[in-house]
Order: sequence, then structure tokens, then C-alpha cells
Amino acid sequence: MTEGARTVEVERKYDVDAGTPLPDWTGITGVDAVSPGELRELDARYFDTEDAVLARAGIAVRRRTGGPDAGWHIKGPREGDGRLEIVWPLSDDDTIPDAVADTLARWTTAPLTPLARIENSRTAYLLTGPEGVIAEFVDDRVRATDLRQNVQREWREWEVELGPAAPADDAGRDAFFAAVEAVVFAAGARAAASDSKLARALGH
Repeated sequence: MTEGARTVEVERKYDVDAGTPLPDWTGITGVDAVSPGELRELDARYFDTEDAVLARAGIAVRRRTGGPDAGWHIKGPREGDGRLEIVWPLSDDDTIPDAVADTLARWTTAPLTPLARIENSRTAYLLTGPEGVIAEFVDDRVRATDLRQNVQREWREWEVELGPAAPADDAGRDAFFAAVEAVVFAAGARAAASDSKLARALGH
């Protein structure tokens, strides 16, 4: 079995209105530069069993095109402050690759069929300090389709994900995210109503 690339995402999500202005990051300790925004057009198709075994277990499986991490992704349930993500290269079509199916076998070996499509116009910004990238901030304008119910939803959200130069200790991370929340709430953001785009696409 081909091993996928594994990372642990540590991020926070926020809901914002369509016209909410971008945050001002200049007041966050350690952040001395913000990169110009990079537009990424992302298109992801999510899969699950007919009775949604994976969704109930907190697992998301998707094939995503666009952006620097295009490929097949398995996102695991949240563990502590992070969430494991495993990524394999893109295949030619929506057929589930053997390596992905083998990894999913601990949860299910049932056939997977399309569950949702999420298209996302993402603008990404890097928040950097003396040691490198502290976090990536993304401004997402999302168009989602629940393929089984034929329901479409649109919303805007922000995500802040820790980078390689982020604080490594819990206290440092907590202090950084507290500073982030002060900035994003001042701009008009709210705590996210849903833990994931897939859950929101499905009306959860």
C-alpha cells in the first residue's frame, strides 16, 4: 500500500458575512509581515457509504483539485487540538484509489459513493515572523452541494492554521490563538457554527 503524506492540522474557524473586512494582523506579537493574498480555486468531491458510516465517525474523504495540496485526502476525527490529514496524489478520475480504500478499511469496506461537492474560492495569506511562517490565514467563499439531497448552500468563513514557526507549547499556542481571536472578532467574525465544511454542506 502506498503511504500517504501525514500532517496534523491545528486550526480555528470563524464565520463571517459576505462584506466583512479582512482582519488587521499588525497588532499580533511575533507577526511582522503578511504576504499578498494568493487566490486558489478549490473543487472537492466528498465520498461516504450509503449510510454515512464515515461521517458518523468524524472521517472525511475527498478528492480535491486546485491549490498546493490537491489530491485524495482523508481527514480523521479531532484529537486534542489537532486533526490528522493523510494526502495521496490525484488520480485520473473519482475512482477511490486502493491506498485510500485500504486506509479506510479500519472504519468500513463498504462501497463509497458521492456525498457532497464543495467549491471554494480561497484567498490565502501567510503570517510570518523572524523564524518563518507562524500561520496561514484563509478567506473562504464556499459553494456547497449536498449531492444526496440536492441542496445547495453558500457561506463565507475564515480559517487560521498554525505553520512551522508557530509556538510549539500549549501555552504559546493558546496565547497566539487568543490574539488571533481578538483580531478576527474585532473585524466582525463570529465563532464558527459548524466544525467542518462537509458538516455545513450537509446541513449540520
